[in-house]
Amino acid sequence: MKPTHYDKNRLCPSLVQVSNCRLRVLETRSLSRSAPTRSSGSYDMSVLIIPIFQLDKLRLDDGAEAPREGMELRSSFRRPGCPGPSPSSLIASSLPVQESAAKCLFGDRCRFLHDVGRYLETKPSDLGPRCVLFETFGRCPYGVTCRFAGAHLGPDGQNLVQEERVQAPPVRNGLDKALQQQLRKREVHFERAEQALRQLSRGQMPAPAPAAELPKGTEAENAPGQDSGDTQALLGPDADGLPSGSVWTRGPLTDEDVVRLRPCEKRKCGNLPFRRICKRFGADVTCGEMAVCTSLLQGQTSEWALLKRHQCEDIFGVQLEGAFPDTMTKCAELLNRTIDVDFVDINVGCPIDLVYKKGGGCALMNRSAKFQQIVRGMNQVLDVPLTVKIRTGVQERVNLAHRLLPELRDWGAALVTLHGRSREQRYTKLADWQYIEQCVMAASPMPLFGNGDILSYEDANRAMQTGVAGIMIARGALLKPWLFTEIKEQRHWDISSSERLAVLQDFTRYGLEHWGSDTQGVEKTRRFLLEWLSFLCRYVPVGLLERLPQRINERPPYYLGRDYLETLMASQKADDWIRISEMLLGPVPPNFVFLPKHKANAYK
Repeated sequence: MKPTHYDKNRLCPSLVQVSNCRLRVLETRSLSRSAPTRSSGSYDMSVLIIPIFQLDKLRLDDGAEAPREGMELRSSFRRPGCPGPSPSSLIASSLPVQESAAKCLFGDRCRFLHDVGRYLETKPSDLGPRCVLFETFGRCPYGVTCRFAGAHLGPDGQNLVQEERVQAPPVRNGLDKALQQQLRKREVHFERAEQALRQLSRGQMPAPAPAAELPKGTEAENAPGQDSGDTQALLGPDADGLPSGSVWTRGPLTDEDVVRLRPCEKRKCGNLPFRRICKRFGADVTCGEMAVCTSLLQGQTSEWALLKRHQCEDIFGVQLEGAFPDTMTKCAELLNRTIDVDFVDINVGCPIDLVYKKGGGCALMNRSAKFQQIVRGMNQVLDVPLTVKIRTGVQERVNLAHRLLPELRDWGAALVTLHGRSREQRYTKLADWQYIEQCVMAASPMPLFGNGDILSYEDANRAMQTGVAGIMIARGALLKPWLFTEIKEQRHWDISSSERLAVLQDFTRYGLEHWGSDTQGVEKTRRFLLEWLSFLCRYVPVGLLERLPQRINERPPYYLGRDYLETLMASQKADDWIRISEMLLGPVPPNFVFLPKHKANAYK
């Protein structure tokens, strides 16, 4: 049989061993052909032989596990005609050299290139001489497909490894392949969740779960990079640790409890590379992006990626969205026993129609019976604190938060974050901090955190005067992530354009570490960078302001900066954002299109 299609620009997946890469090109299923075996530093597959050599303490990357006998290799590419990334961008890990295309594991059905040399000839030129993954972890799992491959490829296209630098990526909460298969086949059992749901269906309130012992706490200001795998709490400024025999309490945390919340800023951030930026500038608490509980229970890789945690995130939580007690309770039990988090947050503040019309997000504020079952059920199966984020209400002039807060306290929520706007208002009105001040009394003794319109340390100080236990920063962090430093140091930072560019460089480096250095990872980093630049352009440097501070609802006019780069960063045009991304990640690919999520101007 002749190949149905022969793509001269794509490398055959059978030439790449997929071991610990982010996207697996090949998945194992049922197979009836002999697998390669490793012996004495080489792979024995008829004509396939990989020599091992030393070059300045570099060795060939030959540690990938070979397919097991009795397993079949199946391509996970999209169906023909479906849009998606090219197969060459999905290839990752080390490269064995196959001497004959006839020995391809796909046989005559293969549609891809088998000559590594020809692939390297047609591959786009490298974006730079240094590979972030190779320099950081001692090994780049993307091999020849890396867009910085020249930094770690041998003379024959072999992937090199710096043995003295090899280390596991400092990211936790990944989805195990075995667990994913069990979730897809619905083989995971939820004993605690089912017991709690049975009690709720009979009208019985679930009994409090046994209190878990709390490890010795540390302060929130752990140095970035310090591994903090134990459960941690925000301690008072004069607390050096917890008394021996301390226990983790259920329900609202008060000043009389063994764990005391200090009046600090709760700072939630978005994707993992951006959260690392915020941690560098002083964020105390970080939280992952909103994850849909039904997608997590189905084992969707894209949804589980939202739960990943970097080692610098010493106090980290995940945020869940759902509309029904059974799925939310089961998801809470699943996360409680599979990932490492310090708290779980229920998003009852999401205003988007897709979520609201299904009964989730803000809709739960009008479904008090379901809301109560969700909070009580999740609190029963979790061994970490359960927090809730809400808005003032659904309609603009009908506030609900002051009535819900005492109920949430009784249901077992440990902390509530209140966004000072209703669903209908979105961002058209200023946050109502006077109403938040009223809600502080209604929530007492449960801690209440406030959120809305904080863009300077003066805004943060005024927010703390309302009596809230802390503040959450959202859009303000997107406009200027150094806001955390300004709050802690109580000053305005006139940050220069070169310093801002260095922040963007750090984000791209973190993005390549997280999303990968192949074509797909580079372009994903670029798109997240462009989305961030669509917010960063609204920042006005302190040295150019007629009055301080800048207000978050004020859109600056067009102005000239103090240098060319500052003017470029202030541009509201997507074409200029593209130019900044090309300074960091090289030229955009042909037919590149960018449409910002929150505004109409685009690049095509």
